[in-house]
Amino acid sequence: MLDDQPRDPQAPKGRPTPKRSEAQGARRKAVTTPTDRKAAARAAREARRVDMAKQREALAGGDERYLPPRDRGPVRKFVRDHVDARFRVAEFFLPIAVIILVMSIVQVSSLRDLSLLLWLVVIVLIVTDSLVTGLRLRSLLRREFPGQNTKGAVAYGLMRTLQMRRLRLPKPQVKRGDRPA
Repeated sequence: MLDDQPRDPQAPKGRPTPKRSEAQGARRKAVTTPTDRKAAARAAREARRVDMAKQREALAGGDERYLPPRDRGPVRKFVRDHVDARFRVAEFFLPIAVIILVMSIVQVSSLRDLSLLLWLVVIVLIVTDSLVTGLRLRSLLRREFPGQNTKGAVAYGLMRTLQMRRLRLPKPQVKRGDRPA
């Protein structure tokens, strides 16, 4: 308990210096590897499984402590909340792409022409929405987090817009139309 607290280098340490043989023995004990490789692998696998379960739970619930490093921090939370607070054109890309694909397969030439036009419209809308979202996010991040490292936050937000809202991880914590906290 006292060992965990930092102390002034000039202050006495409050315990006797261990003998060299005791210190070396303690180091050897800490470094020893398990004799049973299978048991060690099993224990490592179990520890990894527990960590992954905590991480999955955090992604579903938004618990900041167990989130993967790419999703941690107030900057990333702000970006997630900003993106999740409103509809984005890009999140509907997959359903629209399926509809356009079906329209292009049909043997009616007017539907095929319409599908090509729809592709163009969808791509222009997604690029425009992404540009507006990126510029808005960049200015908000400068205002909300002056002097902090926000590198990669805009790209993180734009990648999040490409996912359908139901499939986003960590799960959205704000409702559409709400102002991000």
